Amino acid sequence: MQFDVTIIGSGPGGYVAAIRCAQLGLKTAIIEKYNVLGGTCLNVGCIPSKALLDSSEHYHNAVHRFKDHGINLTGVKVDMAQMIQRKTDVVDQTCKGVAFLMKKNKVAVYHGVGSFIDKNTVLVTKADGSTEQLTTQKTIIATGSKPITPPSMGYDKHRVITSTEALNLNILPKKMVVIGAGVIGLELGSVFARLGTQVDVVEYMDRILPGMDTDCAKELQKTLKSLGMNFYLSHAVTSVTGGKKDIRLTMTPRNSETPIELTADYCLIAIGRRPYTDGLGLENIGIQTDEKGRISVNEHLMTPVDGVYAIGDVIRGAMLAHKAEEEGVLVAELLAGQKPHIDYNLIPGVVYTWPELSSVGKTEETLKAEGIPYKVGKFPFKALGRARASMDVDGLVKVIAHKDTDELLGVHMVGPRVADVIMEAVALMEFRASAEDMARICHPHPTYTEAVKEAALAATENRALHI
Repeated sequence: MQFDVTIIGSGPGGYVAAIRCAQLGLKTAIIEKYNVLGGTCLNVGCIPSKALLDSSEHYHNAVHRFKDHGINLTGVKVDMAQMIQRKTDVVDQTCKGVAFLMKKNKVAVYHGVGSFIDKNTVLVTKADGSTEQLTTQKTIIATGSKPITPPSMGYDKHRVITSTEALNLNILPKKMVVIGAGVIGLELGSVFARLGTQVDVVEYMDRILPGMDTDCAKELQKTLKSLGMNFYLSHAVTSVTGGKKDIRLTMTPRNSETPIELTADYCLIAIGRRPYTDGLGLENIGIQTDEKGRISVNEHLMTPVDGVYAIGDVIRGAMLAHKAEEEGVLVAELLAGQKPHIDYNLIPGVVYTWPELSSVGKTEETLKAEGIPYKVGKFPFKALGRARASMDVDGLVKVIAHKDTDELLGVHMVGPRVADVIMEAVALMEFRASAEDMARICHPHPTYTEAVKEAALAATENRALHI
């Protein structure tokens, strides 16, 4: 078979690239290693984790908050098997949606491992061992990432697990240790904590969510601690041993040599992800990966091999589904002769705990390092009528603007539905708006978005109205 473009990997980057290529008239093929499309995000990442986050939030509210609303319940309990089944149903529906989109856009789908014979020939090795060769003018590598599992952490997929296995636990653990206080560790840790599991989080750094806004991270940590999560910051894990029914974790504080031991039903390894390029045959076309396993690309996302592109988790930048999607569209449009553009500074990041945390643009730490003068405005959700009405008073909005020009440089927030609220900041920053522009927009009352207006007012001559 001959194609204009072949995409290896069907996650958000791959399948969106395939759709856009097909829309632009390119004869397109997509290769997926597994039986279902959607990649990590749809199958064992974004979608299933959000399904469980919502389910656990409903349960926690029913047990702890409904009474305050005048709703009295008795006998509320977790049906873990049903919760997992609902998650599985959501995943199944979403993946079937991707398959439908491939058919609708006339994208040829191949299931098997895709590998390069040369830059214009891709071999598809199917599950039964049979093979098929595709001839292609252009290729997009979109194979995503896998969890990092160092040998010292004893990953066994049974008691020492990653997010993949955690999303399918049919019995609620009494105790869980999470290694890593990044996005994945906090999201999944909060799922089990809300359901009643005792969760201990071990983090090598001295804070949660390294790289994100410090004020928002501290605010989120306070809320997670009130949920019952314990944090061992500045601790180094030295070993994890999994048994038939439990695990033993040994760690050492960074300011001490005295080891500490924790036991739990499960240990969740969430220390990051690595680019997944295994079996691609990159050596056959002369592509080498860097020390982190990433593929080098130029500003057009083309590898050193002409006509071979790479997007998403296998290249530089944040490992985010929406970043991969934008890169997939960019490559497709470049191949069609258009001139697309991505502003990587304006790709928002979100942590789907409750409250949520979202961020776009520069942090204070980055601006200090770059020597850029700035000013800050903050507004707490507890001062907002809408937040009090819904009992979601934890968190704040933080607006950072240039000290001299007032241009918005970064917006960071932790609070209710801020995963959606952040898009106001993204849109305004895309058009290089000022804090005053943000403050003068009329926001509906009562809404969570009023906290954005108030924070912008605070950054504009310190004139917030409701605090």
